[in-house]
Amino acid sequence: MKNQFPKEIVEAINTLQNAGFEAYLVGGCVRDLVMGKAPADWDATTNARPENIQNLFAESVYENEFGTVRIITKSDDHALKVIEITPFRKEAKYSDKRHPDAVTFANKLEDDLARRDFTINAMALRFTNDAKLITNDPELMTNEDNNVISHKLSSYKLIDLFGGQNDIEKKIIRAVGNPNERFGEDALRMMRAVRLAVQLGFAIEENTARAIHEHAGLLRFIAKERIRDELTKIIMSDRAAEGIELLRRLGLLSLFLPELKEGWEVGQNKHHIYTVWEHNLRALAHAAKEKWELAVRIGALFHDIAKPRCKVGDGPDSTFYNHEVVGAKMSFQILSRLRFPADLVKKVTTLVRYHLFYYNVGEVSESSVRRLIRRVGPEHMEDLIRVRICDRIGSGVPKAEPYKLRHFRFLVEKLQRDPISTRMLNINGDTAKELTGIPQSPKIGFLLQTLLEEVLDDPTKNTREYLEGRVKTLAAMSDSELATLAKQAKEKTLGLEEEVVSRIKQKHWVK
Repeated sequence: MKNQFPKEIVEAINTLQNAGFEAYLVGGCVRDLVMGKAPADWDATTNARPENIQNLFAESVYENEFGTVRIITKSDDHALKVIEITPFRKEAKYSDKRHPDAVTFANKLEDDLARRDFTINAMALRFTNDAKLITNDPELMTNEDNNVISHKLSSYKLIDLFGGQNDIEKKIIRAVGNPNERFGEDALRMMRAVRLAVQLGFAIEENTARAIHEHAGLLRFIAKERIRDELTKIIMSDRAAEGIELLRRLGLLSLFLPELKEGWEVGQNKHHIYTVWEHNLRALAHAAKEKWELAVRIGALFHDIAKPRCKVGDGPDSTFYNHEVVGAKMSFQILSRLRFPADLVKKVTTLVRYHLFYYNVGEVSESSVRRLIRRVGPEHMEDLIRVRICDRIGSGVPKAEPYKLRHFRFLVEKLQRDPISTRMLNINGDTAKELTGIPQSPKIGFLLQTLLEEVLDDPTKNTREYLEGRVKTLAAMSDSELATLAKQAKEKTLGLEEEVVSRIKQKHWVK
């Protein structure tokens, strides 16, 4: 066990003990210490009441119904700027399967530990009376001024009433006491069991897993935001794909993400060796392996989510026409339902929508790539390529990035210098109004859009001289003629996209 502690933690515990109160480190930080890991955060519990804690710590905040007092420190470490100290607690029934009906303070540590979720989180650590600070150890952490910022203790005691240390050695997640009661109290604990399993590389103990499967339906009572947060941690773990599979096996996935489960045992065509489910999970696994960001991981997991709904036929000649479009709509609905941030929803939706972009050196025009950049956004093109790489690896292709994909990346970087929006034209709306005498109106928008379509085809036309002359010519047209021209320009954009999509469909054996 690591015996090095931040000085802020040592000082807080000592302050409580010197005042005659019991004080313990508890929860995840103790679990990490037992595992020989540096804790990401620190929690303490005590038999002192909130008012006692506030009397001992001048800079403190108490604004919750659970008794937790937030101690403000002067630490340079962000994780230690605030230390949370909570009195021993007992909890009553959980009528809503989310929050205890009442929280009462307890007098014994045993009562506090018994209410916790899993044995590995139900251990406590006490600094013993004969503990001494080791201040001359050469391994002690110091700051630039050579001030000690952590301490080693010569003596401390681990309180493990439920076999947490043994479960750590066995690498299992086991509920404290009766798992049916624990999950009946707070159904989110079922998601937390999966999250801890994948984060720590543990397995879920048999009785605990059985209880999760039996009580999976209780997840309906949990706020979408809380489910989203646990799902995010699962997806951002190194074993993300195993976590999604575990959610399916335990019956949890269908409660909040049934669309993804639709791919289970859905076969593909002659171009794929894995089912839709296996393919999506393999794509996610590669994104996790590369430690790519959340949007890319979700994009990899969702990129073929619509295939079951779009499938026509069966066997080697089955098709999945339009699954990228349907998948984008499904991704938007799912992520919005789970209350993900709007910018992430938009980005993932875009990555799914355009993940089938087609490119062969010398075959696809630069104007087509410009239009793709315009639709995806220059800032998201690299992540689109990453989702494409995940798609390839998920299909069993050994080479993640062939020459044509590397060439595509080069071309994207090159073309990002070209105008892809009306804001990048060497003429703006004010100039157009001044040259044509047309007041602010939809016609000005039609003019600029038509000019942009011409520049997308030929960036050399993005000169002030050409655009000013062209805008005067276009302005001479009637409103209906210009609207028709703008419509044709829009159809040209769509036509070019459909041309590309048709090639994609041939490549992937779809109509």
